[in-house]
Amino acid sequence: MAINILMPALSPTMTEGKLAKWVKKEGDEIKSGDVIAEIETDKATMEVEAVDEGFLAKILVPEGTDGVAVNEVIGVITAAKGEAVDAPASAPAPAAKVEAPQEAPKAPTPAAAPIEHGERIFASPLAKRIAKQSGINLASVKGSGPNGRIVRADVEGQPAHAPAPATAPVPKVEAAPTPAATPQAAAPAPAITVPHTKVPNTNMRKVISRRLGEQQLVPHFFLTAHVEIDKLLALRAELNAKSPKDGPGAYKLSVNDLVIKACATALRRHPNVNASWTEDAIIQYHEVDISVAVSLPEGLITPIIRNADKLGLAAISNAMKDLAGRAKAGKLKPEEFQGGTFSISNLGMYGTAEFTAIINPPQAAILAVGAGTRQAVVKGDEIKIATMMSITITADHRVMDGAGAAEFVQTVKGLLEEPLGLLL
Repeated sequence: MAINILMPALSPTMTEGKLAKWVKKEGDEIKSGDVIAEIETDKATMEVEAVDEGFLAKILVPEGTDGVAVNEVIGVITAAKGEAVDAPASAPAPAAKVEAPQEAPKAPTPAAAPIEHGERIFASPLAKRIAKQSGINLASVKGSGPNGRIVRADVEGQPAHAPAPATAPVPKVEAAPTPAATPQAAAPAPAITVPHTKVPNTNMRKVISRRLGEQQLVPHFFLTAHVEIDKLLALRAELNAKSPKDGPGAYKLSVNDLVIKACATALRRHPNVNASWTEDAIIQYHEVDISVAVSLPEGLITPIIRNADKLGLAAISNAMKDLAGRAKAGKLKPEEFQGGTFSISNLGMYGTAEFTAIINPPQAAILAVGAGTRQAVVKGDEIKIATMMSITITADHRVMDGAGAAEFVQTVKGLLEEPLGLLL
């Protein structure tokens, strides 16, 4: 019996990906759990594990192929080596799976669905994940997919068969509209008459383009404050001087680490900013998960410092260095960059004095941080020199008004100008 390998969905919003590499070749024996291929999404490269055993009889999509649609047949497994392979069925039961990431944003996890015994239940990876998070017993769900396969539509809206969590969960955030849900007329390609080079759009650049289009639907405003950071720089230098040279306790604080801590502390004090908009309610998150923009040659990624308000400066610094390093190597897991409740974009290292950043839906705000520069400032009746840094919030006006956002910015400014509060 031939079993088709389908292009897996590595995230709830993934519609296509790049088949970066075949780890197995035609004729190889495959055991359950073996890594058979690597799939490249817009943010990372992930391994695909087999759930069925047999032999890789046919590779239908060569490695290096871009734009492979989710659920497209990419290969065929047979029970016996050399078994003849017919044309693949349109949508058979899947033969490969990946560990699906948590949906963004993060929320308390309901009790897991019971483990089924006996006859195997065929369901898509996304349907399994939704069932697990919602406490749905797949044995009680009738599949509407090909060959009775359970798909996403079958489990959505099903009643849970597991006890509710002990604490009230954060309401689910509605997913941002996909391009199919919000069609926009494509601009005609300009007539190019001068010598040029075409740089193909990567998956990351395509997603960035889509996300920018979504942000245009968000009514937003900007607020800027100028922060004196001489005390911050002095504290940073003092703390770095006390760090061990190497070993588990070593650290090297950056200004950005201190900004992350200041924002995390301020978000705990201003839950109206640590929030998202839905048509039914404004969602205020119980956890402070800060997305930090990291520039890559092919685009932008936002690894997340989870529970940043509960971490010390050294822990934030080391976590950020680890995440940024693995982001540049393409080794982040989806749950490490999908989600977050607030974002920070810092261009100070590029000498940018002041700028505005674009909200990352469904988050309600992002803080843009400029470079610290020595300036003449008025203090009382005197003109003195101080190191000044701009911070600019972009805020979703549906979630907060100007006064609420201004109070948050003032709290961040106060923490940065009197940074001993960050150590409490």
